[in-house]
Amino acid sequence: MKAMNRSRKKKSRISFIYFFALVFFAAAEIIIIRNYLDDSHESIVADNTVKEYKISDPENDLLILVNADNPVPEDHEPDLTELSNGQSVDSRIYPDLQKMFDDMREQKIYPVVGEGYRTAEAQQKAMEDKIEAYENDGFGKKLAKKLAAEQVAAVGTSEHQLGLAVDINADKTKSDNDEVYAWLAENAYKYGFILRYPADKVKITGFDYEPWHYRYVGKENAEKIYSSGLCLEEYVEGLAEN
Repeated sequence: MKAMNRSRKKKSRISFIYFFALVFFAAAEIIIIRNYLDDSHESIVADNTVKEYKISDPENDLLILVNADNPVPEDHEPDLTELSNGQSVDSRIYPDLQKMFDDMREQKIYPVVGEGYRTAEAQQKAMEDKIEAYENDGFGKKLAKKLAAEQVAAVGTSEHQLGLAVDINADKTKSDNDEVYAWLAENAYKYGFILRYPADKVKITGFDYEPWHYRYVGKENAEKIYSSGLCLEEYVEGLAEN
């Protein structure tokens, strides 16, 4: 009888230990799964944050990021300087723009600003004109709008509304576009301008390659962007992370 009681007590202790072990390992597994889910959630949040491309330095509005996800600030009112051909630009970029054009002309290359600052109304008209052009080429209205949106920004999402972007083409009486674009690609950063929509960054910028569209960001920023091979979205994102 005593031996039987000892056996029962022993089995009871073993059962208790086994039960405790099961509880312990179950709790540990729950903690591991919870940590895994937490890590996964943080990773997803980080990825979404990267894609939003928020302005990294509000005090330096030369780096204002304007694209489909980042509209022109509602209170943005540039101080404009009118050019000789009637186009206007933010007055802060004028000295470097003029210097760049003077240096190009000394090298027998003759640029003109085809487009500078645009009002919201002018931006809307640019979109409507592009849609109409595609429709005249035989495209249906829906496809015409889609194609136009790949080349013209919607109102409120165009850098031209900042006054910091210029479309630079050739004075066709003296130069051709190819030599103007080639010179700008190699030298514009020295004057504070960057190629805004590079051919290898279409998926990031959302725009096709535009060898004529340059954005003023200041000489220091332009040199860093040029030497790094980044586009403005990537550069602003990097500043935000640092």
